[in-house]
Amino acid sequence: MKNSIKILTLVAIIMVSSLLMFGTKENVEKETVTTEESDLNTSETYQIRALKIPDNLEFAGEVVPLKKSGVRERIDRELLVNTYWQSNGLLLIKRAHKYFPIIEPILEKNGVPNDFKYLAVIESGLQNVTSPAGAKGFWQIMPHTAKENGLEVNSNVDERYHIEKATEVACKYLKAAKERFGNWTMAAAAYNAGNAGMARKIRDQKVDDYYDLLLGEETKRYLPRIVAVKEILSNPTKYGFIFDNEDLYNLKPIKLIEVDTAISNIAVFSKNLGINYNILKTHNPWLRENKLNNKSRKLYSIKIPSEI
Repeated sequence: MKNSIKILTLVAIIMVSSLLMFGTKENVEKETVTTEESDLNTSETYQIRALKIPDNLEFAGEVVPLKKSGVRERIDRELLVNTYWQSNGLLLIKRAHKYFPIIEPILEKNGVPNDFKYLAVIESGLQNVTSPAGAKGFWQIMPHTAKENGLEVNSNVDERYHIEKATEVACKYLKAAKERFGNWTMAAAAYNAGNAGMARKIRDQKVDDYYDLLLGEETKRYLPRIVAVKEILSNPTKYGFIFDNEDLYNLKPIKLIEVDTAISNIAVFSKNLGINYNILKTHNPWLRENKLNNKSRKLYSIKIPSEI
């Protein structure tokens, strides 16, 4: 009896161990199906392709020297990152349709190449964002640069959020940088690294070509990123972005209300115009509080929808 019990116990232990080690037939089959489905997902339903880099890339009429050491790889990196970050790419395409019509005429009026609209794209994603360093708006302008160029910057009004005025300041900066460094590529790099920073690099390294300079990571990626975004936004379907015109964002028609006095309560002011506080502030993000101090009796133009 005792021997029988020992034998049965031993058999039970072996069976349990086998189940733990190998699982049931049903579990094995399930694992096999899961693996096959997983293989299917990656190899057939979703493909990540290497990208072919166009040979004729240029920025502001200046050729990107793809044969120079490392330049092709730098461009390839930015094309890959911006192509396969699909949600961001599609949002950039949608916002560009809304905001490029504002930016393009200002660039043209100031004699700045149209390609600089893509600089605004990589600076802010065409949003009124704030950087850790305190740069703000579509063009990421620092407070001292804004004030030096005539923008009002305080807790009540911050015209770095005024897209038209901020674009004018960006144009002024870029034209001065181009005059100093001799070409638009270096002007764009200086927008990121600063005029003094670029001048120091040129002096220390004894070269004056952006693609020959040893730069910090952000400035090193800056022009390739602009070039990649230009290429993708100019040829979206080539890079897999599929959309209809109705999917894109559009600017609503607006009219201007001129004000040369203080506004004690913008919410009440909005209601009197037949709109609400949210609508008025969305159209005028440079108004930073629920009031406009205007002690100097400055003339402000406030945007409101033309169709209420």
